Amino acid sequence: MTPQAATAVQAVKTSAITKPTESQQLVDRMESLYDSIARRAFEIFDGNGRSDGRDLADWLEAESELLHPVHLEISESEDALNVKAEVPGFAAKELDVQVEGSRLTISGNHESKQETTKGKTVYSERCSKEIFRSVDLPTEVDASKVNATLKDGILSIDLPKSARAKSVRVETKSAS
Repeated sequence: MTPQAATAVQAVKTSAITKPTESQQLVDRMESLYDSIARRAFEIFDGNGRSDGRDLADWLEAESELLHPVHLEISESEDALNVKAEVPGFAAKELDVQVEGSRLTISGNHESKQETTKGKTVYSERCSKEIFRSVDLPTEVDASKVNATLKDGILSIDLPKSARAKSVRVETKSAS
């Protein structure tokens, strides 16, 4: 693992793009991530002398190199769900929030470039950070009314529950 440089980010309240998605887009994205992780896991396997018995360790190492965790906090009220996701270093335009039924998917790609020149020495470094998190929500939400805002590296997503997701009290009558 290479050390990451910390960057100060000015707090700006902006809206991330939210849109309903079809299941096929999610499946395609997951297949692409799976292929990337599998390629990297094989590179690690090959670099370790192709020794058997380390399949899971190689896979987890590849996964940790390619994907950064997105920590979530999900709270529920009577009318809505609220999701707070930690996405430090990402701008609103680099994030993609998709909602379909009771599934929330957060993905993002952040690339940075640093170049330093001292005399005849040139130093250039590129860094890419990718996140992907897909969760099943406890209830269906109205995807057309979802609102997402990014502030101080916290993505806050308000998900109003769909009308059919609200519970109704039914009084039980005894049969005569």
